[in-house]
Parts: sequence; C-alpha cells; structure tokens
Amino acid sequence: MSRLTDQQSEFIREALPSDANTATSKLSPCRSLSKEQSTLVQEVLTFCSEHLHDRSALLVIEGAAGTGKSVVLNAIFNIIQTRARSKNSADPLNGTRNALLVNHPEMLKLYRNIAADMPALKKADFERPTTFINRHHKAETKADIVLVDEAHLLLTRPDRYNHFKQQNHLEEILDLARVVIIVFDPSQVLKFKSHWSSALLDQFCQGRLTRTLHLTTQFRIEAGPAIRHWLDALAKGHLLPRPRDQKFDLRVYDDCAKLYEDLQARNQEVGLCRLLSTYDYPYRLDGKDHFIEEGDFRLRWDRSKPEGKLPWAERPDTIDEVGSVYTIQGFDLNYAGVILGPSLSYDTTTDRIRVDPSRYEDSAAFQGREGIAAPDKAKQHIILNALNVLLTRGMKGLYLYAHDPALRKRLLDN
Repeated sequence: MSRLTDQQSEFIREALPSDANTATSKLSPCRSLSKEQSTLVQEVLTFCSEHLHDRSALLVIEGAAGTGKSVVLNAIFNIIQTRARSKNSADPLNGTRNALLVNHPEMLKLYRNIAADMPALKKADFERPTTFINRHHKAETKADIVLVDEAHLLLTRPDRYNHFKQQNHLEEILDLARVVIIVFDPSQVLKFKSHWSSALLDQFCQGRLTRTLHLTTQFRIEAGPAIRHWLDALAKGHLLPRPRDQKFDLRVYDDCAKLYEDLQARNQEVGLCRLLSTYDYPYRLDGKDHFIEEGDFRLRWDRSKPEGKLPWAERPDTIDEVGSVYTIQGFDLNYAGVILGPSLSYDTTTDRIRVDPSRYEDSAAFQGREGIAAPDKAKQHIILNALNVLLTRGMKGLYLYAHDPALRKRLLDN
C-alpha cells in the first residue's frame, strides 16, 4: 500500500495542542498516526477518489475500543475538507460537499471545539445524523462524502423524541451521499433503538459497493495482553485470575469511599481521572441532583450541561461527579474508577457475573423492543456492552468496586 503524500502527512503531523491531557489533543487530526493508521487513511482517501461518482458506496472501519477509530476518522475528514476547499481544480475532491456525523452530544461538542482551531474545518461540518438527514431532505440536496463516527449509535427505528421519522439512520444517510464512511463496533451498542449487529450491517452491504477495513492495535490501555484479556473477559461476565502489570494500575476495592479518595489523589497528580458507574442508580433529567450511595460513599450523578463548551470528561468540576456510559463513551481517561452496580452480581453456580436487567435504571435503553429477537438476552448484551465501555476508558489504571458483596469478594480474592 502506498504511503501518504507529503501534503497529506503535513496535515496530520502539525504540532499538538500544548496540553496533551485534553480531549481535543487526543482527537486532534494533527496527531501523529501509527503505520497501521496511516495506511488506513490512505486506503480511505483512495476509496473516496475512486468512488466519488458512484451512488452510496460504503466503507466500514471496524475496531475495538481504544484502537484510535475516532482519531483516524478526524484525520481523514481534515484531509478531505482541506482538499475540498483548496484551489486545486485537478483534485477529484476539490469542491466536494462533505460532513462528519456523530449521534453523541459530548463527542459532537468535542469535534466542534477542534474545528475552531483547524483552518480547513468549520463547526457546521459536524452534525447529528437526524439534523443532517432532515436538512437535506428539506432542501432536496445530497452530500458527496459523509463520515459517521460511533455508527453503532445510529438509530435503527423511528424516534419521535429526536425528530427522526424514517426507519433507519444509515439507510437515509446512504441515500443522501455518494460515499459513506462509518466507524462501527457492535460491542458498544447501548439501546434498543440503536440495536445494531454485524448481521444487520451486512444487510446494508449486500448489493452495494462496499469495503471493510480494520484497526487492531490498542492505543488507549497502556498494558500488556494479560490485562487487556482480563478486561475483555470481565466485560463478557467471565472472572479470570487478576493479572499484575507494572505499567497498568489495576485495583479492586472493598470500600467505595477509599476508591474515590485514591482516584482524587491520582487526579491531583496527573489529571483526567474520573469516577464512573453502571447505570444502576436512579437518575432523571429533572434539573435536580441524584446521588449514588455505597456505604460511606455518596456522590451525585453527572450534571447535564449542553451549553458548556467542554465535554464532561474534561470539565474540572466533574471529579466531584459520577459519570455514566453516555458522558464517557468515546473519551480517554488517565485513571478510571468504575462502580459495578446492582444489575451485576456473582453467580456461585457458574462462577460468572449474573446480569439482572430489572436492576438496570436506564429505562430508555430498553424502549422500542418491537423486532428485537430474544429481548431479555438483548438486554443483558446491552448492559455488558455498557460495562465494556466503562472498563476501557483508563489508559494508566482502573479502580473497581462492586455493589454486590459476593462479587466484590470474588474480585478481591481473584
């Protein structure tokens, strides 16, 4: 595979912002890319140039959490928009109308923050999928290239609350663009109304010009394969012997208050440390504070601040809150504290984690079960997917506490 051109490399090798602890630095299209990432960028750009005059060509980028999917996507989009807005009439991407979509308000905020400092990017280049779809349908226009981050969050059914009247986000996006590039990870599906699977995605690939690329190298979790294997197993409900790794600080606590105390200390030392929890404690969007209590520990859930410039993970005040899967998905932390709530307990018969959807407080996750095969099993998958997101946030360390005494003891004895 050919290397990036000098001009393309220049677009992605500019100096990073001074504070590498910020989310904008971590997602910046100016970050240096690995060989695997650079090769993928070139392949995507070639795909765009070759199929710009086709109809609804689809390129899928797959990779587990922490493989740098969003970083690569933003680098690609920066190059595309730079070429689209250049004066080089011989460039096949010159003059193209393109967009990057993400159905995650915190990530959208981050992309727009980055765009403010990039000459080739505009805040209007970044939209929620429903906004993009409704705007183009109203104007009866189409885009040339559309990139979709976190495509596993795209809606798979109508959603009146979000003003989406059609049947499937991806179906509409493919109809409104010549080339569609999506980042996809079925292990991060969190709701019935976005109930994606590899099989469902395959249906959109049939009869369509499609290519799939993969990112495999883990960049977020600074640990060896033993730790990564243990985390992957835990996210599936398996309890393996806890490994030791000098590069990664993995701890299990019998006291949630002590966990929080240690996490605050790490935050003072290195910054970007936050406490997270499975969605097992009551929370409502009513403007009031709602608290998580475990023994002597008591801390409020994250506060929604849609008007705030910084995403939740980066706001200094959020060290005094407990984040959910919805405020942390897509973001990196130095250290993550994770509370395994009441929906997760220990099954002594199978020596595994038992998942109880009736204890899961995210009722919106299970709305719209029509068409969902084996909905009870699907609920368990969603809860474990959310657990996987939480467990894979910390780069340098992970501190764990389990609400269920038996599960807590099992993890401590591991």
